[in-house]
Amino acid sequence: MITTTCSMESEVYSSCSEDETHAVAAHFASRLEKGDIVTLSGDLGAGKTEFVRGICNYFDVEDIVSSPTFSIINVYTGRFRSGDAVRIVHVDLYRLKSKDELKTIGLEEWLALPDAIKLIEWPEKANGFLSQQHYHVEIRTLPGLEDRRKICISVVNAPCLGHVQK
Repeated sequence: MITTTCSMESEVYSSCSEDETHAVAAHFASRLEKGDIVTLSGDLGAGKTEFVRGICNYFDVEDIVSSPTFSIINVYTGRFRSGDAVRIVHVDLYRLKSKDELKTIGLEEWLALPDAIKLIEWPEKANGFLSQQHYHVEIRTLPGLEDRRKICISVVNAPCLGHVQK
């Protein structure tokens, strides 16, 4: 695992395996608190759910962590190192196409939960629902090196990257 800092608010990691991705995610998870929001972007198969698994491993989630592509939302219970319980809400917006669908799943309510860590895949589909400060994790495969990933973690202080869909 190679770490370099690209700016004061961004970190870049290189990963060659699921285990290394889990290690990067666990290192990142150590700074998370209740109420935090983490958005994850990258192509299909880039490793977003693997990164979520690494976060959940850090919090000792006992359930099998799977992609909520069809269920849309998975909720897990984990523990901070102090022993305090924490809910982890894993949302996958990939299949959603409209603001009405975001309202139907209660995205705004899920994001407002003060006692949970929220992990949102495909934030570009959030249609402006992500206006609060949050962490953003971007995972990219490297051209010609399909087993290598570039993981960039940053803090977003403005509305989430996404575009408005109608």
